[in-house]
Amino acid sequence: MNKKLFSFLGIFLALTLLIGILDNVFLSNISTSSDIITIKLSGWGASSVEQKLLKQLLQDFEIEHPNIRVKYEVINDQYMDVIKTRLVGEAAPDIFYLDALEAPFLISQNVLEPLDSYIKPEFDLNDFEPTLLKSFKYKNQIYGLPKDYSTLALFYNKETFSKKGFTNPPQTWKELRNYSQKLTEDSNEDGRIDKYGFGETPELARQAYKIQAFDGKIIDKNCGYAAFASPEALKGLRLAVEQYQQEKTSAQKTDVGTNSGSEMFAQRKVAMVIEGNWAIPYLKETFPNLDFGTAEVPKINNKKGTMVFTVAYVMNKKATHKAEAWKLISYLTGKKGMEKWTQSGFALPSRKSVAKKLEYDKDDLRSAFIAGVDYAMPWQIGKYPAPIVNNFENQFTSAMLGQQDLEKAMNKAQRQANKQIKMMEY
Repeated sequence: MNKKLFSFLGIFLALTLLIGILDNVFLSNISTSSDIITIKLSGWGASSVEQKLLKQLLQDFEIEHPNIRVKYEVINDQYMDVIKTRLVGEAAPDIFYLDALEAPFLISQNVLEPLDSYIKPEFDLNDFEPTLLKSFKYKNQIYGLPKDYSTLALFYNKETFSKKGFTNPPQTWKELRNYSQKLTEDSNEDGRIDKYGFGETPELARQAYKIQAFDGKIIDKNCGYAAFASPEALKGLRLAVEQYQQEKTSAQKTDVGTNSGSEMFAQRKVAMVIEGNWAIPYLKETFPNLDFGTAEVPKINNKKGTMVFTVAYVMNKKATHKAEAWKLISYLTGKKGMEKWTQSGFALPSRKSVAKKLEYDKDDLRSAFIAGVDYAMPWQIGKYPAPIVNNFENQFTSAMLGQQDLEKAMNKAQRQANKQIKMMEY
């Protein structure tokens, strides 16, 4: 009887001890779970390849930081309107994408967290391309770190060039126009041009470097008003208008039934086009038999020129967990994270060391884009870009089509833009 009792008590004590251990483990797990911090990240819609790559990058971050979870949200429509509304309503994400074009206004509203105090020497801020970093600086403070970029470069059809006896891409804009004359043809002899030398895009983002080539300006930086109707600016814009109207060796996408410059080029409607790095994967994947090359944008007025487009990760000033938010930003824009993000080539790394490691400066198709970042004009035009862009493009397109004189069109666009900016200031 005593042996049975002792045996029972032993089993009872063992079970009690086991339950206690399990309780401790369970409570420990509850404690760990409650310590997990969630960071909200928002961006706009992108290709399935980009989305998959970013999700993998975020998973890698979570593995390295087990106490942080990232809730990623894609905003597909009216991205900046949604972000601005949520910032006002205090429902904005902790971290979000910010295009350089929109940065001046948002920074001026005091809704972004300055990042200077978080940046330590080991982060190696000097590794970033200065042109890109400058787009997110205000009053000597940094409000965003560029995640990637693209400049513009000349795409040319190697097969077509070879047939016409061209061994090299044009080096100057005068050469580009001369090439275009020889490349423009009525291939089926029906009396209508069906292949043009050059594909023109009348957007301000594709015309700004032409304005700059003659020392013209998009805006007056002292007041932020539009200034693209000056005699200097018109010299650059006339390059596009004259080629399109008088020489008839360039085409817009609507002239040849396509939706973009890349598509014009891909369908061999034009032999040359100026596009961003994003066109490379599109052309290689969708048109694998297209033999093309890239080169730096031809010089205008004996000056090199191109545009640079970049996007940064920025932190909401009202983010609840700023230290953890910075860990995510520093991971995504750090050397290791950026290498993972840009190694497929759809975007170019904003860190010089990563570009060098990936040897993009030696890449046949990407070296022209890398070379351009040193002299590129940032796509950034003051606090109120929408009135400037919209009015310019409406009137410039009209001038391209010959519906009105270029000078009159640009003066009209400038007046209307500045009238709208003045209304927005009050």
